[in-house]
Amino acid sequence: MNAVTAPTKTVDVAGTAFAYREVGTGQGVPLVLLHHVTAVLDDWDPAVVDGLAAERHVIMVDLRGVGRSGGTTPDNFEAMSDDTIAFLDALGLDVVDLLGYSLGGIVAQVVAQQHSGRIRRIVLAGTTPAGAPGPAATGATLQAAIQKATEQGKHPKHFLFFEPTPAGQAAADAFLARLDQRTTDDRDTPISNAAIGAQLAALSAWETDASSAGLAAVKQPALVVNGDNDTMWPTEGTLQLAELLPDAKLAVYPDSGHGGIFQYSEVFVHQALDFLRD
Repeated sequence: MNAVTAPTKTVDVAGTAFAYREVGTGQGVPLVLLHHVTAVLDDWDPAVVDGLAAERHVIMVDLRGVGRSGGTTPDNFEAMSDDTIAFLDALGLDVVDLLGYSLGGIVAQVVAQQHSGRIRRIVLAGTTPAGAPGPAATGATLQAAIQKATEQGKHPKHFLFFEPTPAGQAAADAFLARLDQRTTDDRDTPISNAAIGAQLAALSAWETDASSAGLAAVKQPALVVNGDNDTMWPTEGTLQLAELLPDAKLAVYPDSGHGGIFQYSEVFVHQALDFLRD
């Protein structure tokens, strides 16, 4: 079983069904993946998931109101953090590693601050600390990318996640082709406009939040990664995040943007497994 063939399951989380998939060895501390704004389970790159699953028990989840998960998406990251812990409780997981990408990286930051005893290590990709610029403009950035993609007959992720260079656009094509590999009837439900609206409200508040000082109390080792030119959430925020965390390793990938971990999937998987293996 791999990322393309793993069935979608549900678990009752305090009366609400949460959708998730799991792959991997089942050995050691589980690795839970939290995905980006507007994303559902189908948006995880099989190259990244299967690469990590070669050594880890990998669990991908749709939080409340996203994809096939029931309920209403909250408009703040504290509630998303609580939902993450409630999901772990429902699966009977005591301690996990977290990989949060983009919006998921913010959720992971809040979990590490509010529920530190439940997290061993964290990987934060394409994300930013509270108060850094970028998240509040996500809605406008998404709309501009959708319009540009429509005009050029491309996918919005060509412009949101990848550089306009030949290498960047070739990486976008390869990434999107990997996402299309899942052709079964078990594809996830696209995210609703209501859920996107709640996520955007949370992101807008995050940019004006002054709580990034709380990162100084995060004791878990962290791996912080991004492309060198993230046009969604400026890479400067990623650098700031690495500085704020007491025990952080930083990796920045060349000629890449918000989707750097997908463009450099092999490098990222190697670095992440190395980090999680320590």
